[in-house]
Amino acid sequence: MEAMASKSDTIYQLKITLDKIKPSIWRRVQIKGSSNLADMHRVIQTVFGWENSHMHQFIVGKVNYGDASFDDEVEDESAVTLTQLIPEEQSKFRYEYDFGDDWMHTIVVENIAPAEPGVQYPRCLSGKRSGPPEDSGGPFGYPHLLEITSNPEHENYAEMSEWLGEEFDPEKFDLAAVNAALQGRKSRVQRLPK
Repeated sequence: MEAMASKSDTIYQLKITLDKIKPSIWRRVQIKGSSNLADMHRVIQTVFGWENSHMHQFIVGKVNYGDASFDDEVEDESAVTLTQLIPEEQSKFRYEYDFGDDWMHTIVVENIAPAEPGVQYPRCLSGKRSGPPEDSGGPFGYPHLLEITSNPEHENYAEMSEWLGEEFDPEKFDLAAVNAALQGRKSRVQRLPK
């Protein structure tokens, strides 16, 4: 669990949007500037409901950051903080998750401000729509999956509906559940096997 913030902490407010999906799927989060990109990865996984089952990378300018223990062609994401990398508001960078499905996220720094004393970070402020399930085909396959599951007459309706599960609602965003998951994220997010 994260410690409560003090007034000396710098907080980054970020809007994270999945690319090439309409209507948009996005999250607005606040995270300490002292957080490294590995921390940021865990936050993104949690707020979108991802399961950390695939490789990922951040693209900041022309430099790729990721888990250097899996890929020696990336800079170590745990060695650099948001404050070091992204010093200005309105800066943009990218996050790619699941190189097969190719989920690209655009991250915009909306605000950099002092922390509110007594507030626990990271936290999610808002969002739209449910994050797509793992292995759902990326920005091209996921809309097709939704099309199938919205048409009971489709030949694959039963199979795909069962795969998604009864609880899945692509339009639902549960802010309270996301923030509860963020507070317990260290025990919830698993690492890829070595």
